[in-house]
Amino acid sequence: MKKHSRREFLITASAATVAVAASSSFAASPRQRVFVGSGTPNGILAYDWDPVSAELTPVGVAAKIPSVAWITFSPNREFVFTASELDTFNGKPTGEVASFRVENGELHPLSAQNSASVGTCYVAVDHTGHVLISADYGGGSASSFLISSSGSLSPLVWTEHYTFHGPNADRQQSAHAHFASFSPDNRYAYINDLGGDVIHIYSLNAATAVLTPAGTYHARGGAGPRTLHFHPNEHTAYGVNELDSTVDVLDWSKADGSLTLVKRIDLLPEGYHGLSRACDTVISKNGRFVYFANRDNDFLYSLRADPKTGALTPIGRSSCGGKIPRNFVLDPTEHWMLVANQDSNRISVFARNPETGVLAQEGKSFAAATPMRILFV
Repeated sequence: MKKHSRREFLITASAATVAVAASSSFAASPRQRVFVGSGTPNGILAYDWDPVSAELTPVGVAAKIPSVAWITFSPNREFVFTASELDTFNGKPTGEVASFRVENGELHPLSAQNSASVGTCYVAVDHTGHVLISADYGGGSASSFLISSSGSLSPLVWTEHYTFHGPNADRQQSAHAHFASFSPDNRYAYINDLGGDVIHIYSLNAATAVLTPAGTYHARGGAGPRTLHFHPNEHTAYGVNELDSTVDVLDWSKADGSLTLVKRIDLLPEGYHGLSRACDTVISKNGRFVYFANRDNDFLYSLRADPKTGALTPIGRSSCGGKIPRNFVLDPTEHWMLVANQDSNRISVFARNPETGVLAQEGKSFAAATPMRILFV
C-alpha cells in the first residue's frame, strides 16, 4: 500500500481506536461462521470470524461446487443459494443455481437446477423466501424459481433473454444480466442489464414466481448498470454503473415501481482517466453511511447519507487492501469492513468508526482462493 500522510495516519488510528474501544461491548461474542463464495472448484469456503481480534480462521471447504460467483441467504437464514458461472451444467449450455441447508455452520446440499443460459453470476431471494431470481452475464438472460418450504428449487418458472446492447464496443456487444433485486414492498423485481444500459422492472407474483414487465430505467449510454441497492428509508436506491464508475441516486416510486434519477455521483478522483470499473455497495443498518467499491484503481469510497432523503456527502476514498474488490460487507457489529479482493486471493479487514463512518486506511488480510462473495451466517 502507498505511504500515508500524517492526516491519513491520524484518521486510520482514530478509526482503529474507536473500534478496539467499542469491542468491549461484544467481547464475549462467540466466533461466527462465514461462508466465502470462491471462483474455484471448491466453490464455498468456511471461516470463523472473531469480532474482537478481527481474525478470520479458515475451517475448510463448506461445499465443493464449482465457480461460485454469488451466495445468499433465505430470509430465515435456514438456506443458502448459489450461482455458478458455468458454460455447461447437466449437459446443457447454462450455469447452475443450487440450494443448501445450513446446520451448525455446515452446508448440506438440497437441490441444483439449470439457469436460463451461460455465465450465471447472481442470485437473489425475495422477501417472502418463496422466489429466487438468477442473472446470467454470459447469456444475457434472467430466470425465476420457486423455493419449497424445505429449501429445494423448482425447475425454472420464468425466463427472459435480453437483446439490448450499448455503445461500449468491448463490453456491450450484447446484453449482460448482472444483478437482481426486489423492491422494499416485494411487489417489484429489478434486473440490471450491464450490456444494454437498462434496469428492467417487473411486477412480481411471489406465489407463482412469474414476473410481468412493468417498465425500464435507462442509464446513461455506456454506463453499464451493475447493481441496485435500496436504502432503509424505502424510497431511495443506488444504482452502481460499472463502465463509467458512477452511481445513479434514484427515487423509487411505490405506486408503479419506477426509478427516477435524482443525482449522478462520480466515484473516480478528479483527473483520473485510466481503466476503472465500479462494483458493489454497502449501506449501514441505520442508513447513515453508504460505501461503494471501485476496481482496477481499487478503492473504497465512503459517504455520509441523509437517513430521510438518501442524499450523499463524500467522506473520502480508502484502500481496499488488494486487487479487484469483487464484494465487501460490514460484519454484524459494523465495527469492521471485510473486502473480497478477487485477484489478490485475499480478504482484507479494515476497522470502522461507527459514529463517523470512517474506514481505516490500513488493515490486515487473510488468504482466500478467488473470493467472490462474503456471507456471515
